[in-house]
Amino acid sequence: MPPFRAHTLSKAERLCGKKDIARLLDQGRYGTVSCFRYCCLRENGQPVSRILVSVPKRSFKRAVKRNLLKRRIREAYRLQKQVLGPGNDIMFIYTPREILPFADIFAAMAEALAALT
Repeated sequence: MPPFRAHTLSKAERLCGKKDIARLLDQGRYGTVSCFRYCCLRENGQPVSRILVSVPKRSFKRAVKRNLLKRRIREAYRLQKQVLGPGNDIMFIYTPREILPFADIFAAMAEALAALT
């Protein structure tokens, strides 16, 4: 990947499609870190790792808050994705019932990516 594209999160790096998500949920390995539950499936057959971010509606009723947390999680992943090699499908589920600052989410993402490598 060229250096000017190293810190992007393109459409190809987002996990979408019912078949791919179902395969991840069926065959993936689950784990927990400080503020995330994650599910990872290695060898997705793609040249890039793909992610899916979920913030439960049960915990945050307002879409504005859910979207804020999703943006923070995607940004934390985008800045640290080089730690993880290509070819993984990952789902992150935000578990706390309060909105954490970006620094805490960034640290939790580093912990999650370290657990996945």
